[in-house]
Amino acid sequence: MIVLGIDPGTANTGYGVVAQRRGRVVALDGGVIETAAGLPLERRLALIHERVVELIGEHAPVAVAVEDLYFGVNARSAFAVGQARGVVLLAAGQHQIPCSSYTPQQVKSAVCGSGRADKAQVQGMVQRLLSLPEPPRPDHAADALAVAICHANRAPLAAALVSA
Repeated sequence: MIVLGIDPGTANTGYGVVAQRRGRVVALDGGVIETAAGLPLERRLALIHERVVELIGEHAPVAVAVEDLYFGVNARSAFAVGQARGVVLLAAGQHQIPCSSYTPQQVKSAVCGSGRADKAQVQGMVQRLLSLPEPPRPDHAADALAVAICHANRAPLAAALVSA
């Protein structure tokens, strides 16, 4: 099972691709889709969509897992993140790939055992869980890999519950 994890944002959209192999989760790819601040929003969103479509073509994931919005103090940035999230969902929908959403707390809990883990803890646990030589950088890539790990580990349990 191959999962594409996404940490959405208009400036930086993190992506991580993992696979289940022999009972382990392994990293296949990870990085950040960067868009320039000076570009119009519609162009930034188009670039994110194009790259996600490329990732789907490269890795043929069976699922896309996306981090839910975090509504902090800045509602404007939350709306922008929501728009980036929307183009990711669009790309998955165009390819008939099911999507799942996870809150930041669910992802941190699944990867670190605590929904209050900080960025460094997430990076360190992603490194350990995927047997990487160093923590994934930047943190948007680590977050996206964590989202993918969260889904990869939850999917078999969710499938078993549905069939029971």
